[in-house]
Formats: sequence, C-alpha cells, structure tokens
Amino acid sequence: MANFKSGYADPVLENPCSKVTKSSVSAGVCMMNTTWRDQQHPSFINFISSFLAANSFRLNFVPISPDFIFNCGGLSVAFIFVTKWDCGNVETIFSRAKKLKAQFAHLYVTLNLPTRDQNDSFLCSYFKYEMQLGRPTFVPVQDIEMGFEKIVKIAHSCGVSKQQEVKSKLKAERNQSVQELETFIRVVTSIPGIDNHDANALNQAIGSIEGIAKASKDYILETTDLSADKAETIVRFFRDSKFYLCPKII
Repeated sequence: MANFKSGYADPVLENPCSKVTKSSVSAGVCMMNTTWRDQQHPSFINFISSFLAANSFRLNFVPISPDFIFNCGGLSVAFIFVTKWDCGNVETIFSRAKKLKAQFAHLYVTLNLPTRDQNDSFLCSYFKYEMQLGRPTFVPVQDIEMGFEKIVKIAHSCGVSKQQEVKSKLKAERNQSVQELETFIRVVTSIPGIDNHDANALNQAIGSIEGIAKASKDYILETTDLSADKAETIVRFFRDSKFYLCPKII
C-alpha cells in the first residue's frame, strides 16, 4: 500500500517500487461528479483538491454517474461517496449501488458513519436490501477526510495491481514466444542441411511450420537468402515421403 500525504506539504506519492512526485509523473486522473461537488461544503472540495495535488493526481469535474472515477495504471475504478448518512433515506443509496455495479467492474461505496446509530442503520439496511457481499464493496469511515483518503488509496492500489498483472502477462507472452521460436528452430533444423541461420531466416520470412510446408521453392528463394539446393531440400522434405517419414529431430 502506498503512503499518502494528507496535508498540504510538497506533493509526493510513494509506490511500492519507487517514489513518484508531481514533477516527474502523474499518479492518475480523478474525475469528480459535478452534482456531487455542488452538494459538498467548499472547504471539503478544497481539501480534496489539495490532497489529490499532493499525491500527483489530476482532478477534473465531469457529469458522470458515480461520484468519482479514478484512472490509475490503465484501470478505471468508480466510487460512490456518501458523506451524510440519512437513516430515513437509505433506499436511494442501495438502489444506486445496484445500478452502478452493473456498469463498472470496479465499484466501491464509501460511507461516512461517525455515529453508532448510523453504523447500525447501515448494517440493517445492507441485509434488508439483499446486497451481495463484495458486489460492490462498502467502506465505512469515521469522517469524510478519512473517507476520501481511503478512496485514493483503493484506486491507487487497484492501479498498481493492474500494472503488475500487465507486466506478468507480458513476461509470460515473451517466455511463450521464446519457447515457440526454440521449437520452430528445432523442427526446421531437423531438415537435412538446414542450420540455425536458415531456420531464423525462414521464421522471419514465413513464420510457421505450416507456411514453410506450403511454400514453393521460388517463394523461399525470393524471401530468404537460402540457396537453391536448400530451398529444394525443404520442399522435398515436406512433400517427398523419403524425407518426411524419417525426420531427424535433434
């Protein structure tokens, strides 16, 4: 989890791998619902603006469905932020949560519940409206400043996880590509007289065993630097039983 500055000091955000500063790179973009903004006290909006700037987030005011959408690390995370819990009017909150969870894969509902009565009201309402655990995730807090700090931490954490997932996927794809190339070279060099250089040339020009098997001698000569004898050998290997019935796999 990153360490976030909550004051108004020099902007800095630390992630698990390196320090990220406002002057070097943006941590992400925060979009705030304009209607939600107009319902809050100006001092709280100033706090949000300062907190985001201190942690290298850009803030935009947009007429969106959730109260906030964060774009971090290529991932969009949506939030409903209930700053004033009204025990007598909770249905709209849960109805909205159910509607938005169908629109956003990553949705969180942050609730400001400073009193025990409000917390009890939330718990009763949660089961009354048959919410599915974790869909969306509800985050109760004691005050609105703490609530927004948690929102930013959640968004940032989701973004970091997404980046790590992408890196892992790219690494796996690279490893698979290397393995496929090694297999390709191993098969092609089993053809008598064909070496690694020839196999690499065929891979760059044709790209698959199936393509090589279908290629004509003239096409091989046109697209690679192989000799006429080697091109003839390749064609015969895939089409003459004297060759393909007894391949030598090294």
